[in-house]
Amino acid sequence: MLPARETSSKARLMDAATQVIRTKGYSATTVEEICHAATLTKGSFFHHFKSKDDLALATVLHWNASTEQLFADADYRKARDPLDRLLGYVEFRGQLLSGELCDYTCLLGTLVQEVYDTHPKLRAACDQGLCSHIAELTRDLQAAKALYAPSASWSAESVGVFIQSLLQGSFIFAKAKQTPEVVRANLQHLRRYLSLLFPRRTRAAS
Repeated sequence: MLPARETSSKARLMDAATQVIRTKGYSATTVEEICHAATLTKGSFFHHFKSKDDLALATVLHWNASTEQLFADADYRKARDPLDRLLGYVEFRGQLLSGELCDYTCLLGTLVQEVYDTHPKLRAACDQGLCSHIAELTRDLQAAKALYAPSASWSAESVGVFIQSLLQGSFIFAKAKQTPEVVRANLQHLRRYLSLLFPRRTRAAS
């Protein structure tokens, strides 16, 4: 997921933090490296943020808002059938797999693995972002369930959590393998899984 770039010095610092943290991890990232990536001085940094933690929290909130807009504006959202939107989402995730690892892996997943036990505010902000994305998926999953699998015993939210878990796990493997191909393969498995969960013939026969 790659949020849209902005030009203000504060936004440049958040964009730089996003890239450096996704590349090096939170603990290894320094204020100096963020300033260098943003081509700004430490004076500019401390004009906007009290500390690296303060910047990280703002960056997570910025990421959450930017990625929410990214998915809201995607063409697949225009499909009327919720299953088409879900399958379009899977395709769109595949289209985002370009550039370096730090360009398509998730800031929230990268960050929360390090800070979950040491930075409660950051953990909560990451959780909020992940849950917000799951909630958006759940709306389409619930609508597709009503059309194609109304008697299924599983919940739409549980499938949303599964999808997010699959993506985050796939990003870990992408880092280990240094390639997005494992993510592409898992997205294809996800597409097949969704087609099994929501057989279109159910609606046609009703």
